Amino acid sequence: MQPSPPRRSKRGYTIVKRVFDVVISLIGIGLTLPLWILIACCILCDSKGPVIFKQTRVGKGGKLFTFYKFRSMRAGAEKLKNKLKHLNIAEGPIFKIKEDPRVTRFGRFLRRTTLDELPQLLNVLGGSMSLVGPRPPLPEEVALYTPLQKRRLEVKPGLTCLWQVSGRSEISFSEWVQLDLYYIQHQSLLLDIKILIRTIPAVLSRRGAY
Repeated sequence: MQPSPPRRSKRGYTIVKRVFDVVISLIGIGLTLPLWILIACCILCDSKGPVIFKQTRVGKGGKLFTFYKFRSMRAGAEKLKNKLKHLNIAEGPIFKIKEDPRVTRFGRFLRRTTLDELPQLLNVLGGSMSLVGPRPPLPEEVALYTPLQKRRLEVKPGLTCLWQVSGRSEISFSEWVQLDLYYIQHQSLLLDIKILIRTIPAVLSRRGAY
């Protein structure tokens, strides 16, 4: 059964959502800044390479933007991706390895605690992402999308989403798409707040995080 077409977001919701994103991201950065410094020091002590990992992702309407994370893999990890394709456990166009050999010792801690995602607050503040929305895909993934899957790009990508609070990597890609389309169709400030609240126990449980 195909989901019904998403409703157009009301202008009022769009404005309030943006204000909400800016305020919460500023508060989040301010409160966690000492943690950013500590994480940066640990990354530098654990392995060679930059503290922040930058990657091109696809945003709303197919627009490309620079995506930020704390580096959790050793330098040059992207070049090894093709050699590890046989270990991929994910379906569809995505790539996921449960025990990825490219991940550093401290990087495993960052991923399991989701602390590697903190720099995305800068993406939210800059407007390329929102606090809540479908996770931003890679260009090579989008190139393999079906027309239905491309509807994930109708809204800004988010720091958290229904997929992340429903099992993360334990959720299949087809389920990701259905959850994202449900969000797009029913998006509201109340739904955003509910997802943000559900994100806290989801992160603490570490379910599906690797």
